[in-house]
Amino acid sequence: MSRKRRPLRGKRVLITGAGSGLGRRLAHEVSARGAHVVVWDLSADAAAATCAQLDGAGGTSEYAVVDVSNEDAVVAAAEHAGVVDVLINNAGIVTGSPLLETPSGSIRRTFDVNVLALYWTTRAVLPGMLGRRRGVIVNIASAAGLVGVAKQTDYSASKFAVVGFTESLRSELRGMRRSGVSTMLVCPYYINTGMFDGVTTKFPRLLPILDNDDVARGVIDRLEAGTELYVTPPLARVVPAARILPSCAFDRLMDFFGINRTMAAFRGRGGR
Repeated sequence: MSRKRRPLRGKRVLITGAGSGLGRRLAHEVSARGAHVVVWDLSADAAAATCAQLDGAGGTSEYAVVDVSNEDAVVAAAEHAGVVDVLINNAGIVTGSPLLETPSGSIRRTFDVNVLALYWTTRAVLPGMLGRRRGVIVNIASAAGLVGVAKQTDYSASKFAVVGFTESLRSELRGMRRSGVSTMLVCPYYINTGMFDGVTTKFPRLLPILDNDDVARGVIDRLEAGTELYVTPPLARVVPAARILPSCAFDRLMDFFGINRTMAAFRGRGGR
């Protein structure tokens, strides 16, 4: 479903986790379309490198070192950032281990970064958007937020939470008379950013490991088009419909597509 177009030229776009991976590519796409980019990342060097690339290509940007899991840090950084027209909640981490082998601290960190950070960032910028009656909250979830995957008990659950958060927020905003603020939910399959190094796919033509540049371009194309839900590749879109099946049949279908073997050789790099 789509609403009116949302051109980015002249807008201020805040991207979390934009020091590397998908976040950096999103920053390049946004900058190329004439937006000013506000880069947030936990690494000062990575954030500075992203801004250097953007400014070197003729764009304008600024960065801040922010731990998005820290509410106080987010509030302070948002005040310094000023007006935010588009927030892209991209920062994320993955552990990739079975439940009984995942340390308690890692589980907490997954939810702090992948879930609670969305609350802190959105609460920090949403009042300003509502006051100006314009803005977009973009949440990068995952296809793992549509189906649970073995060795992702924390990651899948966190991305299911992102899906629920976005749907609930969308409903709240629709209930506000002429709020002017919209949401966009993004659910991609595995992306070749390094975050999921080692994952495999049984049917690469139907469920390919996605190219980082292609995903970033697709997200920003659809953001400007007014799209509210972007699931890629197309086959991943059938997962919600398949839930009409009994659980045993649904599990067999997922096993046929090799979903629960994708993480067998996972090594990753710990974050996006």
